Amino acid sequence: MRHPVHAASGHRLGASHPRQEAPADLRLVVPALAVWATAALTLHATPGRVAAVAVLAGTGAGVLMLLHRSRPGGDGATTRTDPNVLDRNVLDRNVLDRNVLDRNVLDRDVSVPTGARITAAAALLGIATAAVAAGLHGADLRRGPVPDLAREYARVTAEVEITADPRRARPGPGGGFAPPSLLIEADVRTVERAGEAPVEVRTPVLVIVDDRSAGRDGASARARPESEASPWLALLPSTRLRVEARLTPTTSGDRFAAVLRTKGAGGPEIVGEPSGAQRLAGRLRAGLREATDDLPADARALLPGLVVGDTARVPPDLDEAFRETDLTHTLAVSGANFTILLALFLGPPGLAQQAERRGLAPRIGLTLRGTAVLGGALSLAFVIVCRPDPSVLRAAACGSVALLALATGRRRSLIPALAAAVLLLVLYDPWLSRSYGFLLSVLATGALLTMAPRWSEGLRRRGLPPRLAEALAAAGAAQA
Repeated sequence: MRHPVHAASGHRLGASHPRQEAPADLRLVVPALAVWATAALTLHATPGRVAAVAVLAGTGAGVLMLLHRSRPGGDGATTRTDPNVLDRNVLDRNVLDRNVLDRNVLDRDVSVPTGARITAAAALLGIATAAVAAGLHGADLRRGPVPDLAREYARVTAEVEITADPRRARPGPGGGFAPPSLLIEADVRTVERAGEAPVEVRTPVLVIVDDRSAGRDGASARARPESEASPWLALLPSTRLRVEARLTPTTSGDRFAAVLRTKGAGGPEIVGEPSGAQRLAGRLRAGLREATDDLPADARALLPGLVVGDTARVPPDLDEAFRETDLTHTLAVSGANFTILLALFLGPPGLAQQAERRGLAPRIGLTLRGTAVLGGALSLAFVIVCRPDPSVLRAAACGSVALLALATGRRRSLIPALAAAVLLLVLYDPWLSRSYGFLLSVLATGALLTMAPRWSEGLRRRGLPPRLAEALAAAGAAQA
């Protein structure tokens, strides 16, 4: 019997390039959701509860796998009796014996398919792993002397390693007066109280720098030349500083163990230079800013943000305007930026595995595996230059899974790629499970993969050109 897509083509040989896609593979979706929920719930759980969750879930996964292996056909195939056997045993008799019918029916396999059992085992194993990962990250907030010193509001000398780009604090709700300050995410590496020996630690903190040079309301940031900007804003991730500051506690549920408040006068005291990769990324970002120097003020501030997420030049009033118009997502680097990058490198996705593939990779003679390896390096560079924000990590992880599929010769499936990206990223950084930005990014991507194709097909049936239908469907699905 001919496949329906061939029969509907009207040609003797059928359709030349039919899209015979199998049903969506959702096996990784359940483990990914289980990992996400577990990480969000156990970040601030006590060690005893974390251990209990990990042991119970791990035991459950082990029991399911043992049951799977002990079953006949436990290699993943569900054993079934040929229905013709039932027909022979029953219909060949002159008189139907009810007992024979019952016996033959009961002999048939009516158990739960082994695929569901394996999915449940994978979800339980993910729960155990996520509980351990989240418990370890949560323990960093309670380990060492920093939390105790914060509760005492102690003054300390600390050596910190910057983990994210410095940024200006936004005005509070209502636009009331707030001292101008800079926010720097960092890890405390050594902490020393007056009269005591320094202690080596690794504790996440938020450094708040009093930046009086910005003016009382921060509005002078637009008019002040960039050469006169605070030297704290020029610091790169992985730079080490020595600061004299007062420790204060944070609110419950925060990802920082304490807040370090320090004065910005005199500039930062650098004791360790940033890594080579961060210096290179900093030069690239600085080069983009220099290339926009001749543009009008707003364009000069926005273009680096649109390209690489560099919002250092965006003044508070322009940032507030974007928030009021609900356009802040345009300044966040996401899958669209990475898609453009991969499209230039790989060419159209539909031709990525064919001899007629386009892009820069085949022009320089790269094989499929070489293309995947270089594409992985490109993904890493993308994360370093654009910084590991939730949307950047999600886009790079999805692209990396697709590149792995390209290298192994397997057909790319984007829903499993998204699920795998979520699972791996949440295990790597459980704090992403509580990030609204990460949640919105995943939901938007899921809508593009599930809703946009149907909407696009519906628009094409109503006479819209294919490219316009795809663009409108993608835009609508991302906003749904």
